[in-house]
Amino acid sequence: MARTEVEGAVGRSAGVARLTTAVAITSLVVLAGSYVVNAMDRQVFPVLLTPIRAEYGFSLGQGGLLATIFTLGIGVSGVPAGYLLDRLSRKTVIIVGILIYSGFTLLTAVAAGFWDMLAYRALSGVGEALQNAALFAAVGAYFFANRSLALGSLNFAYGLGGFLGPLIGAKLAGTDQWRVPFVVYGLIGLGFCVLIAVVIRKAFTERKEVAGDLDRRPDVDHVPVRLYNRNIVALGAAGVVVGISMYGYIGLYPTFLVTQLHWTSGQAALAASMFGLGALLGIPAGWLGDRFNQRTVMIVSLVAGAVVGYLLFNGPTGATAQYVLSFAEGAIASGFLFVNIYSAMQRAVRPHLIGRASGVYVSAFYIPAAFAGYVFSALVAAAGWGGAAVWQLTVLPLLGVVALLFVDVGKFANARVPTRSLHSSEGVA
Repeated sequence: MARTEVEGAVGRSAGVARLTTAVAITSLVVLAGSYVVNAMDRQVFPVLLTPIRAEYGFSLGQGGLLATIFTLGIGVSGVPAGYLLDRLSRKTVIIVGILIYSGFTLLTAVAAGFWDMLAYRALSGVGEALQNAALFAAVGAYFFANRSLALGSLNFAYGLGGFLGPLIGAKLAGTDQWRVPFVVYGLIGLGFCVLIAVVIRKAFTERKEVAGDLDRRPDVDHVPVRLYNRNIVALGAAGVVVGISMYGYIGLYPTFLVTQLHWTSGQAALAASMFGLGALLGIPAGWLGDRFNQRTVMIVSLVAGAVVGYLLFNGPTGATAQYVLSFAEGAIASGFLFVNIYSAMQRAVRPHLIGRASGVYVSAFYIPAAFAGYVFSALVAAAGWGGAAVWQLTVLPLLGVVALLFVDVGKFANARVPTRSLHSSEGVA
């Protein structure tokens, strides 16, 4: 994020001392680093699913459910996390969240069978929900004038973790040591708990989205008073669509490459990592969302995602083509859609409801995603890999386009800008 943009985004907040730009950027980097580990933990399981299934004798459906069930923990905890953010400091919630998911990541390595592994993966999602909601609320409020760009930087961190997680995990696991990555990632997470407790100031995490400088104060008079307004409902529906589609791909794509295209585990890990590399585009995606009509950005992204989703399982099977398509899936689903729907949900409410709006989005995105892998496996059984992709990765995103048609960007909260821009078609996003 450019220095001038950060300085412009940081205003005074009642009762909270202003941080220097260097301290603010350092805080963002440390917190983003903790999100890298979060993504590494999420993305490594699908790559290790083949040896895990072989050892425990899990079916494809059981494996698909295990690969995505952590999102149930995230989703169920989303709304409670939002209310928790209204009562505890964001810094505390971030630390508690990392502690929880790191602990259950460690326990995954000692699971006795399907049901306790299912519980560990689901409960790890509870911690990830707490960290996610608190982290995005803190960064979104601190850099409110460039919210999408700031949240894009967090998605950059997620993309970096999504890229490194499968690659490093496959290396650590070797041929018969699939438990090692879970132990290593869990311990790194515990280390971040200590680092955040020592380094991060509450002046960064607890800033309220009310600036003392009139020129930078968010304009919210036109924003609906209630949490559950039309924009929240429509954006939440779009979040449901993206969650189911994206995690259907994440959960079973490596299995498809190994079992259908007969790739090695190393090749499959690299292909899965390209999704994370694509997610690094969260920063330019956020920049576009800040400067252009955000609804248009999201609609175009959904249409492009429908095409990519089809080609992943019905198009070219060569390594280069699959790497490019997996990169595109990450760029669209995680980079453009996750970032812009999240920031739009925060813009759809008044400042004091940002924590709850973040919780609503987390629930809408992740609860349905918990069953995406299982649903995809059922579709595979009924229609084959190609047919499953048509329904879950192509038709479903187009339903998200319909939901976004009901979004009114004119009712989004924005940093104060000239009146002429507020009423222009491109200036309200």
